[in-house]
Formats: sequence, structure tokens, C-alpha cells
Amino acid sequence: MVRKRCEQASSNIHGNPLGQSDMKQKPQEREINRDEALSIGLALGGGAVLGAAHVGVLRALDELAIRTTALAGTSIGSFIASLHAFGLGWREIESIALELDWFGLSGLTLSGFGLLSNEKFGGIVRDLLGKRRIEESPVPLAIVATDIGSGEKIVLKKGDVAEAVMASSSIPAVYKPVEIDGRMLVDGVLMENVPVSPLLELGMRPVVCVDLMDCYIFRKPGNMIDLLLNAFYSTLETTTAIQTEEADLKIVLDLGNFSLVDTRQVSELIDVGYRDALPLLKRLLEETKS
Repeated sequence: MVRKRCEQASSNIHGNPLGQSDMKQKPQEREINRDEALSIGLALGGGAVLGAAHVGVLRALDELAIRTTALAGTSIGSFIASLHAFGLGWREIESIALELDWFGLSGLTLSGFGLLSNEKFGGIVRDLLGKRRIEESPVPLAIVATDIGSGEKIVLKKGDVAEAVMASSSIPAVYKPVEIDGRMLVDGVLMENVPVSPLLELGMRPVVCVDLMDCYIFRKPGNMIDLLLNAFYSTLETTTAIQTEEADLKIVLDLGNFSLVDTRQVSELIDVGYRDALPLLKRLLEETKS
């Protein structure tokens, strides 16, 4: 498969941009001291099945002994962030991603607000984590959703984890909204697809964010779901670029020619996430240790 090369990652550490020329330089090798591990806040963005690439990023973090001491997630990013926040490592999450029935996560509903319900998705979260609350997470966890009744961004920092992930992943018109505390919540992508701001509000530094959609190549939709996802994600580019400016490292993955819905590519997505993230995280580690 032909791949679009995507070299738009950036770093603000020490005011030193990390662009195409830096990507061509081989990072200086150093022995990793796990007793002096770098701690980061990690923001994981939405992107449907492309979210499997987040697992590869977690693998790279583990290999470099970089600890995530706070997490924020939107849409599929909220699912991966929640699993990791509650102690699941990349190998466990990889097994889950490879075995997950991605299109079995929903069921038909009679709701007038959406064709499908993602209650099955919530059930999977409960099966994996138990009936847990966000505030019980060993590290701070924030999940971004949208109040479709008011147009407000809602950052969920307490409450049922499964309900929060369902809400953050509820694509309007596809899934019915999830009601939490009297609010009708839908996908957080509408407000902040790569949720950097919740980590900044916690005072986290450095903040690393993963943008799945920056290099995505939109193509002619083949069905209704493709059409809705194209409409949904195509409006995000400018807003996301502004919202991620304050991140210390923005990881942009080379996912241009992958599909938002093709689950046969999950294994390859994980590999690309690891391959693209590793050199950038090595550079971040070197910059913060220098």
C-alpha cells in the first residue's frame, strides 16, 4: 500500500522546533535509567479505528521508560487512556485491540437521536476495568465530551468511567447521546479532538499529545458510516492545530492512507504508532535531560 509521508511532528521544548530536518537526524543513543524516568501528561485524540495506533505510542513510551502521570482522552482516545490510567500496559491493550469486535460495539436503538447505541462499548469497559469511577484512577484522568444541548465542552473528571467513554465516543446522528447529570453528551471531537487543555489545567509539563487525523487523507465515502465520519472529522484540522499549540510534543502519525473503519489494519496501525512515535519521544527525552 502506498503511504503518504507525514513529518509534521513538533516540539516546543527549549523553543527548538522538531520538524523534517530533525527527523532525519539519528537521535543520540543513551542508556535508559528507569529510576530517573521522565514523567509526562499524555493526550490521546479521536479517530475511530485509527485509535489502535495509540497502542504503539504506549509501547514506545514503555520502551523509553517514560511514565504517564496524567492522561486525557477524546473519543477512541478516551477508551485507550482509561485502560492505561487504570494500570493496563501496552501489551494488554494490544491484545484487547486485536481481539476487539470493533463493529460489535453498538446495537440498534429506537432513539430518535441516533441510529445506534454504544451501550455494548460501555459494557466492554466494565468487563475490562470493573465498575470504576474516574476519580479512582491511580493517575489523573480526564475524558472530553460535548453537551449537545448547550454546545459546551464537558471535561469529565469524576463519575462512571464506562459512561464517560461512551459519551466521549458517541458520534452525533450515529449513536444516541449519553445522559450524564441531566446533560445529553456526545463525542468530544466536536470540542477538542486532541485534549491538551485538561492536562495544562492540571499543571502538567511536559505534555505530549497524539493527533491521529493531522495527516489523514479523506476519500470518497463508500457507505453511510464513511459519509458521516468524513463530515464529522473534516472540520477539525484548523481547530485542532490551534488547540495543540501549547503541547510540548505533538506526535503526528503517518496514517494518511489508512481507513477510519477498516479493522483489518489494526495490527499495522499499532506498528505505525510505535515506529513514528519512538524517534520523537527519544528526542524529547534527550532534550529534557540535557
